[in-house]
Amino acid sequence: MRIEKLTQTFNIKTRYVHFPLHPDTPQEGRSLEQLFGSGPEAVQAKNANMKKLMSQEGLPYGERTHTYNSRLAQELGCWADTKPGGEAIHDAIFKAYFVEQKNVGDPSVLLDIVKEIGLPVDEAQTVIEQRTFKDQVDVDWQKSHQYGVTGVPTFVAGRTGVVGAQPYDVIERMLTEAGAKRR
Repeated sequence: MRIEKLTQTFNIKTRYVHFPLHPDTPQEGRSLEQLFGSGPEAVQAKNANMKKLMSQEGLPYGERTHTYNSRLAQELGCWADTKPGGEAIHDAIFKAYFVEQKNVGDPSVLLDIVKEIGLPVDEAQTVIEQRTFKDQVDVDWQKSHQYGVTGVPTFVAGRTGVVGAQPYDVIERMLTEAGAKRR
């Protein structure tokens, strides 16, 4: 993936900053037709476009029919980042959501992901139940608003950023202009 390639090319440290994409989505999710206020043909066209963009990046993409609230997944991601090997949760949540059509707002789905990547399920359950990383995600959401983030992914280096699925060379140029050193 691009992030791995960027960290191999540049002497940079990456950090996920969470963004409230459709935060009003109920935990059970909503259909993409409802979200976009369109019919099935428009959803199929959007899926085809996303599949093309993902394919260009070597990423899998399924036929999405629903969107789900990712708030708990973001909180769990913050927790996982504190654990050795926890960064694997980000790819696992991506796969569950974008490829397998799983509801990443459902705690049982999230706990299955935690188990799959080998993190302690009992700790993850406590994080979800007690909302231990709620404040961290609130800070991230505020930072996203301050940066003017309007979509995902967004890449920021220094005081420069690019929004959306950009070609690799655009992100590489942004890092170079921000002063990132090549390895």
